[in-house]
Amino acid sequence: MAPNNLDKIDKLSLQNQSNPLCCNEVDTTLMSLKERKINKDTDERINEDPGIKEVHESTCDANLQTRKDDNKNYKSCLNSEMKDFKVYHKQKEHALNNYVSIRAALLDISPKWLKSFLKEPEHMIITKAKKGDEIHRQADSLLSTDSGFNNYRGLLNLCIILLALANARLFLENIIKYGILIDPIRWLRMFFNQPYSSANLGLILGSNVFILAIYNTEKAIQKGWFSEHVAFVIQAVTLTLLVFVPAAIVLVLEPNPLISTIILGMYTVMFLKLVSYASVNKWCRQSGSPKRLRRTKSVSISEAPVANGKEETMLINYPENINLNNLYYFMCAPTLCYELNFPHTLRIRKRFLLKRLIEMLFIIQLIGACIQQWILPLVHNSLKPLSELDAARCVERLLKLAIPNHFIWLMFFYWFFHSTLNVLAEVLKFGDREFYKDWWNADTVLGFWSSWNIPVHRWATRHLYKPLLKMGWSKLNASIAVFCLSAFFHEYLVSIPLHMFKLWAFMGMLGQVPLALIQSRYIHWKLGNMVVWLSLILGQPIAILAYYHDYYINSHAYESFADVASQNITS
Repeated sequence: MAPNNLDKIDKLSLQNQSNPLCCNEVDTTLMSLKERKINKDTDERINEDPGIKEVHESTCDANLQTRKDDNKNYKSCLNSEMKDFKVYHKQKEHALNNYVSIRAALLDISPKWLKSFLKEPEHMIITKAKKGDEIHRQADSLLSTDSGFNNYRGLLNLCIILLALANARLFLENIIKYGILIDPIRWLRMFFNQPYSSANLGLILGSNVFILAIYNTEKAIQKGWFSEHVAFVIQAVTLTLLVFVPAAIVLVLEPNPLISTIILGMYTVMFLKLVSYASVNKWCRQSGSPKRLRRTKSVSISEAPVANGKEETMLINYPENINLNNLYYFMCAPTLCYELNFPHTLRIRKRFLLKRLIEMLFIIQLIGACIQQWILPLVHNSLKPLSELDAARCVERLLKLAIPNHFIWLMFFYWFFHSTLNVLAEVLKFGDREFYKDWWNADTVLGFWSSWNIPVHRWATRHLYKPLLKMGWSKLNASIAVFCLSAFFHEYLVSIPLHMFKLWAFMGMLGQVPLALIQSRYIHWKLGNMVVWLSLILGQPIAILAYYHDYYINSHAYESFADVASQNITS
């Protein structure tokens, strides 16, 4: 469009400022014409310069590929949400049918007066109101189900106050009975007084041997020195040794149990990471199209979208990812699932990092203090009822231990999944911070296990559950296999440092399978959430008392610690 036409439209817009509708139409037309002129000038520059044209075409191809990937991700998320909605709808319909059938059965066997009572509706039969200045009107009481009232905020505040007062009383009772047992120096003495503490340092340094073995195997496959079958055998042997060599060292040298648990946890995480690393590289070789596993750079919404005047995007494909920097970044990243390109933030938020560090230091000290002041006296006083198999006293000790243990578990969840993993992610500029979901609202056991530990859930789904489904396994059997692997590592992290094999943790994890089946069939909605909370509150104290009975009674470890505690604690 010629410039004089634009001048005419500008004059026309000035003449019609008194008419808002006309001004809006002229402004819209003017903007569209200017955008069209800008696009035309851009096209002319692109056609004149071949370099700009090539960059423009590559950018358009990249944007088109990104849109296709986003559409695929959106469709997959939509399909998964539809599946979850259908499952929820079926469960709801099944529960409603059960309720109707039970009500019908009760009506069939009930006398006439009970039938009329059961058939009576809860809602009021309201007559037509009279006109006038009447004070009274027909209305339900607020606590009736038909009133529609649901604001119980005041009662919730009352429950919080009662809970705080009850636990304050327990805390004061503990202080009056046992005195101050908190001693941070005792933890350090416990760490360094045990023999062979250097074995744990050796295990930390020796972990690099297994990482380099997997790396060199992938490098050899890339260069064509190993076939896929030979590489699979080497990696399987390496991963097996990674699990059993540190366990054998801990069993033989008997280092400090608490530090040994941390070290074995590190080796467990390393095992899961290396399995994912080897699997993803194998998928890249089999697919023949590395673009399938590419990821565009993700930027945190709190960060600036540009750096040095333009957005920097660096994507790598297989086999460019086979290098030590890439592997060790993944080994340190707060995730268990390997990808060629992880989402990153552009900078480290220093204030956010400082907050998380302060939380880490404060909460870990608070956890240690609660264990010394609250847990150890309760567990120590459980010796007599456990030895005498006094059922009533054992239940009393179990219930008394449940509340402080659950507080410590909640603090540990916040310390690890929120503070610690966010510190690690912030230092590494790792963009994906979804380490947990709203597990506290889970109304099924399976819903809890799939939302409270997202890194492990993603690994189990990607590398175990879905491959088993592709091999023809049923969903139930695949879920049982996932719980079996989880049960093995739970027992691995408890029994080996304590040098005893009682399988309490293993059976506790496998017990989640029948509990999940029973709950999915008979218990739904709010009652399901209560079952989840009860399993967390009562399940862990049972395991603690069981391991305490087997470890402190059947072995002489921590004798000095028990002697110091027995001087301050009276049964």
